[in-house]
Amino acid sequence: MREKTIEQKLIKAVKNAGGIAPKLVSPGFDGMPDRMVLMPEGKFGFVEVKAPGKKPRPLQAARHGLLRRLGFKVYVLDDPEQIGGIVDEIRTA
Repeated sequence: MREKTIEQKLIKAVKNAGGIAPKLVSPGFDGMPDRMVLMPEGKFGFVEVKAPGKKPRPLQAARHGLLRRLGFKVYVLDDPEQIGGIVDEIRTA
């Protein structure tokens, strides 16, 4: 399965749960996660989407660590089976 297909499934699942998942574009600050997941009641998380079995690049892993140290939830999604759990965790956090 391609990364784009997994990303589209994430967007649909977030929308079905009442949220949005805009693409994160960060000029001058490479390595940020692909999507912001914004849910009702101010629930928020970042999602890095990868093709099955792929891992974040070193710069991406560093940015994920920075965001986590700042208190944000960051997820790496490489299997559509993970989507429900990620959405639920963000929604109920």
